[in-house]
Amino acid sequence: MDEQYVVKDYQVGEVVKGIVTKVEDKQVIVAVENSKCDGIIPISALSSLHVEKASEVVSEGQELELEVTKVEEESLILSKRKVDAAKAWETLYQKFEQQQIIEAEVKDVVKGGLVVDLGVRGFVPASLVEDHFVEDFTDYKGKTLTFKIVEIEKENNRLILSHRAVVQDEKHKSMKHRLEEIQVGQVLEGTVQRLTNFGAFVDIGGVDGLVHISQLSYQHVDQPSDVVAKGDKVKVKVLAVNPQEERISLSIKDTLPGPWDQISEKCAKDTVLEGTVKRIVSFGAFVEVFPGVEGLVHISQISHKHIATPHEVLKEGQVVQVKVLEINEQEQRLSLSMKALEENDSEENFSYELPEETTGFQFSDVIGDQLKKFKK
Repeated sequence: MDEQYVVKDYQVGEVVKGIVTKVEDKQVIVAVENSKCDGIIPISALSSLHVEKASEVVSEGQELELEVTKVEEESLILSKRKVDAAKAWETLYQKFEQQQIIEAEVKDVVKGGLVVDLGVRGFVPASLVEDHFVEDFTDYKGKTLTFKIVEIEKENNRLILSHRAVVQDEKHKSMKHRLEEIQVGQVLEGTVQRLTNFGAFVDIGGVDGLVHISQLSYQHVDQPSDVVAKGDKVKVKVLAVNPQEERISLSIKDTLPGPWDQISEKCAKDTVLEGTVKRIVSFGAFVEVFPGVEGLVHISQISHKHIATPHEVLKEGQVVQVKVLEINEQEQRLSLSMKALEENDSEENFSYELPEETTGFQFSDVIGDQLKKFKK
């Protein structure tokens, strides 16, 4: 008798081949090879995931590998899920050891994360979906994502996956490549990503660099939000690149016109300006007349009156009027005077008149008698 007509009695645990002959809502009927009995696959044995209808998993005419879970008089109870799982665990352990990337469709969104079918149920905790906060995962259902296995325990049917790990690896590779491209001194365009109390992080093409608060502007900045906002497009100059620590230092200030640029046009000689005393030193006071531009009022130019120290007249933060005496744009020097704007009333003017006639004695006569006392 031909082998194909041999009827075999299957035992629980055996793997058989069968062709789907009928798909019902809650079960599937299978013609089992070399068996006088039909096979039945309950809906719960079709997949590692919850299934509403059997047609979601199989279709008529499809050939399947199935495991016998129960032998009845007129039928074999079969499981597709067990065969799929046995194959899957072996493959998944290999992928875990080799840290391979797995691609899979998100089958369901549940409380706390996502569910995927890899022959066994895989769970992606919400914290491992992206490298940023996601409020609603509804749109993820049906999406195909890449994953890495972070935990695997066949005994406990536990498979934990991470899409975030793949995203971070890709960013790391992209950053490493980008760091090799970026050169100190380059001027680049970027987008402000986030602000901190010490500066702003700017995306310059897949990698973030820090613009320290001191590099935001030539003017004093109390907080970065006074100068830039998240989403702003800015020009930055690369100050330093540290590939080992994956750090980039940037400057917005260095892309802006310097405060001393064309200073001669802003304040020609003899121009009168209003400024703020920024620093007081023993030899004078530095007064800021434009943002980032300070000039020196030498102690001799503070007042017509004699003063021992500038502190006698000035204090830091004081607003004063000054006159420009000299400008040196190349050396960024500005000589100022306060005295030139004050009236000189420190000297008393006396008029000396000689009498038309003498009083009959000389000054030497007056002191002469006194000198005689010392000549005895």
